[in-house]
Amino acid sequence: MRKRGGPEVFRITGARQGLADDVRGRQRRYIISMSVRTLSVIAAAVLWNVERHVAVVALALGVLLPYIAVVIANAGRENAPSLPSAYLTTPVRPALGAAEGAAESGAERPYGHA
Repeated sequence: MRKRGGPEVFRITGARQGLADDVRGRQRRYIISMSVRTLSVIAAAVLWNVERHVAVVALALGVLLPYIAVVIANAGRENAPSLPSAYLTTPVRPALGAAEGAAESGAERPYGHA
């Protein structure tokens, strides 16, 4: 007979993304953000004497992106609220009725046989 404190059963559809995949995705987002920052600082230096307004916007983007990239990279693992619960409840077996239990034990014998 199975005990109630047995191992938990998980649904595959409710499993979260693996930790290695999560870290890899955050590293990818950080590298992309830092690449955009580098390009914007280079664009600011190149455009400074040509188009100063665009250069100032690019420089502001280059200054703000490191903060945004770190906040995004350090964001914790996300929960998936739209997925079903990851745990299945253990089905409860119904108890036998008194009449069924007595018939199995031999308390009632049909036709009066002993």
